[in-house]
Amino acid sequence: MKNRKTTISDIARESGYSKTTVSFAFNSPSRISSQACEKILEVARRLDYMPDPMARNFSLGMHKSIGFLLPQTISDSLSNPYTQAVLRGIGIVAERNDNTLTVIPPMHSSISEAIKNATVDGLISMGLWFDPQIRESLRMRKIPLVLVDGADEEGVINLSIDDRAAAYEQMKAVLEKGHRKIAVISLPFSAYADVTPEGTNTICRRRQEGYDTALREYGLTLDEIPMVSCPVTFEDGVQAARTIMADNEITCFVCMSDAVALGCIFAVSAMGRNVPDDMSVVGFDGIYEATASGHYLTTVVQDAEAKGIRSAELLFRVIGGEEVPSHNSFEYQFRPGNTLREIN
Repeated sequence: MKNRKTTISDIARESGYSKTTVSFAFNSPSRISSQACEKILEVARRLDYMPDPMARNFSLGMHKSIGFLLPQTISDSLSNPYTQAVLRGIGIVAERNDNTLTVIPPMHSSISEAIKNATVDGLISMGLWFDPQIRESLRMRKIPLVLVDGADEEGVINLSIDDRAAAYEQMKAVLEKGHRKIAVISLPFSAYADVTPEGTNTICRRRQEGYDTALREYGLTLDEIPMVSCPVTFEDGVQAARTIMADNEITCFVCMSDAVALGCIFAVSAMGRNVPDDMSVVGFDGIYEATASGHYLTTVVQDAEAKGIRSAELLFRVIGGEEVPSHNSFEYQFRPGNTLREIN
């Protein structure tokens, strides 16, 4: 068994054609005669030659891959069924366009380092805020980026629902049921950003503004109710609920994700209490697990897989040279379930 890898020079020497002609046989066969192409490919098969995909992509000026840039660690990001569904949708479109899909976690807790080292033709990320380092990395790479649920900034391609309106509707439903002892479990404010400037239009702030608007209609403000943020995982939802219930007498959890809401339901049940008779819980996302858990969660539904498909379609349009709008809206629907009960 030979140890040395067959090279393009070996194929050229054996076939009698130049290295350029051999390269054309694999990358642009229409540029050489069919006779030359057939001979070169026959020699390649005989010598067990496999073209180097990196060299091929370099010659084409493309990687034929798009990247999904994780806003948190792999463990936290892929523990969220909503993120999994978005990723599935992106993968469907990548496959449709004969591209691979690369999952890219932050390098050394740095999004900008991940961007600098990504061997892809375009990126999709979720919930990302553009700090100066990220902007500079994108400028240097000249790589297109589409955000899902990102900070809604001019010049940045973003796909999101109307988070203020959806959060307002979510909180209004809770208030209409008579709840006033409410706790909010928020998304992380900005993953891998030390400081998110005041006024930055992140998904977290948009939803908080929606909550505050609804609360003010009932003589309350967001500052008056307990609120914590946590990673979007079931386990973190359990811990957040336990922390809140240890120090506060509440009747309803308002969560910015279904994964966390399901953790709250578990924590309530583990204390020997019942949802919704003793405690109401509302979520956000509409993931399948929220209806397969034994509870039909009251939540804001957005089709995560369809969102992934739409974001990838936008990205391939940009890669293809099209102009696309910065603001791209997505539909949502508030879905009543059996986890929100009226207070007598």
